[in-house]
Amino acid sequence: MLAGGFEHVARTHVGCRRELNEDAVLEFPSRGLWAIADGMGGHEAGDIASGIVVEELSSCPAGSDDRATVDNALILLERANLRLVDLARSNFKGRTIGSTVVGLVLNDRRFTCFWAGDSRAYRVRGNAIERLTKDHSMVQDLVDAGMLGEAEAEAHPQVNIITRAIGVSDALDVEVVSGDVRPGDVFLLASDGLTRLVGDDELRDELRNDDLEESASRLLQMALDRQAPDNVSLALIRRRPPKP
Repeated sequence: MLAGGFEHVARTHVGCRRELNEDAVLEFPSRGLWAIADGMGGHEAGDIASGIVVEELSSCPAGSDDRATVDNALILLERANLRLVDLARSNFKGRTIGSTVVGLVLNDRRFTCFWAGDSRAYRVRGNAIERLTKDHSMVQDLVDAGMLGEAEAEAHPQVNIITRAIGVSDALDVEVVSGDVRPGDVFLLASDGLTRLVGDDELRDELRNDDLEESASRLLQMALDRQAPDNVSLALIRRRPPKP
């Protein structure tokens, strides 16, 4: 799909073992906004949680610039957080109803990425892939402390324990990074159902394809071929090069 100076496509799938898709995807190109929310597995009503996050972000008003759009999105995440905390207290006896989120705001020159949890964002530029986010997880904390290597982290038994999410406490902590955008850049947002199964080098190789639809389908199929134990969601956004 084309929107302004960007081409974008998204996929979401229940995976091979789950009965319910607890992921939710937002494509809002008129605001330059994309997001993926992943309802927290093992908790109550993960699909409700991710749905509320995307519902709030889908009401994002037009900002005067991309900074205003980011500010509006963060306000809406605060509102989603309060809704989930209140819902847990009133309907689920205080049990956690939570969701990760990763979002991207783009214009022709700059991106801003915001996230809480272990859903990820990447940028592919030329032959290089850069992970824009750092997992908010117990295992990542161990890596940062020098107690665990990157290779060990992926196979760690507590890899799914996250340290930040929407709905887990009254105080919400969302991390934000920004950078430049160049023609040809490809951005990937993904739930951990994809990134636990498909490595960064494989992601880079697939995202160098000129056909985003084909790239999205191939990445999803790679996860399914590996028996995808979790839901799998991704969104691809490319800054189109200027016409010759």
